[in-house]
Amino acid sequence: MKIGIACYPTYGGSGVVAAELGKALAERGHQIHFISYAMPIRLDGFMDNIVYHEVEISNYPVFDFPLYTPALASKIVEVARFEHLDIIHAHYAIPHATSAYLAKQILGKESNIKIVTTLHGTDITLVGLEPSYLPVMKFSIEQSDGVTAVSRFLKEKTITNYGIDKEIEVIPNFIDPVKYKRTESAKIRQNLAPDGEKVLTHISNFRQVKRVQDVVRIFNEVQKKVPSKLILIGDGPDRSSCELLARELGIFDHVKFLGKQNELVCLLSASDLFLIPSQSESFGLSALEAMACEVPVISSSVGGLPELVLHGQTGYIAEIGDIDRMAKYAVELLTNDAKYKLFAAAARQRAITLFSADKVIDLYEAYYRRVLAENAVSVP
Repeated sequence: MKIGIACYPTYGGSGVVAAELGKALAERGHQIHFISYAMPIRLDGFMDNIVYHEVEISNYPVFDFPLYTPALASKIVEVARFEHLDIIHAHYAIPHATSAYLAKQILGKESNIKIVTTLHGTDITLVGLEPSYLPVMKFSIEQSDGVTAVSRFLKEKTITNYGIDKEIEVIPNFIDPVKYKRTESAKIRQNLAPDGEKVLTHISNFRQVKRVQDVVRIFNEVQKKVPSKLILIGDGPDRSSCELLARELGIFDHVKFLGKQNELVCLLSASDLFLIPSQSESFGLSALEAMACEVPVISSSVGGLPELVLHGQTGYIAEIGDIDRMAKYAVELLTNDAKYKLFAAAARQRAITLFSADKVIDLYEAYYRRVLAENAVSVP
């Protein structure tokens, strides 16, 4: 198949999944065309059947803001017309599904291109609920030829929030179990925890919804009972407030802010626990990556996290904001070696059994073919 992928090129989950999906599909022989305003972060290495098409955005004095949606639509038209795309896969509904729909209307009868939209989370739970976006969100989803969501929670939320009259297929996020596995990390661990302390890790975009301050507070309680270090990976609006909180609590010397990192496996392999106390989390890709590296997860009980983390087997789940309980769970695992080893092994097993790339890419390929087969017509 010839597949166009429209996505955000950033560190967020939707961009990561889109890039990894494109690479995996290319390895299976499909022609992949990425369409975005910048090269996707995870699109590293050369493959002769992956092409990147940059969306050029012109700035005119008459416009207060860059007009990305029509620019993206025009680029999709160009790529679809000259590369004869079968599918445009829009990751994150606004603006990608909207632009894809506009492009399909422009192409008209000259193309049988199908639109598959994947809902990732905040496009539904946050952005789409804005009154100025809601009608466009609902329309773009319903006009897509196929719609997928990364968790059952997100599917149900979409139907409830928007009254969507459209079948939504649940296809989860995924990891490459060959890449995401625990590796030798003695040197990194020595650098992070020079006195043999336990290592707790969190990865996010440091936005309010991630509740990174809760991570700091949980760690503050844990380190009172277990010598430990906290590793915070990523960057965003709440980073400064988290640094200030760590200083106020007198634990700043035990917290390392590493900023954005591309190589996560080595850092996860040096970790003992992964904390994700989010207020909203449609799937939790960073938690899945941790599990694949044999790191038990302590999470909140929101969104798609209970579909990923098995309470009492691969980690623990607590209510949003229950810092004391999360800290108690962390201490329990960090002080019981036998239980910890069982949880670590179970986390890895669940990740590779249910969320390995091979299984999930099979689901996407089958879904693409089903969408292409429905209402197929020949172009004169």
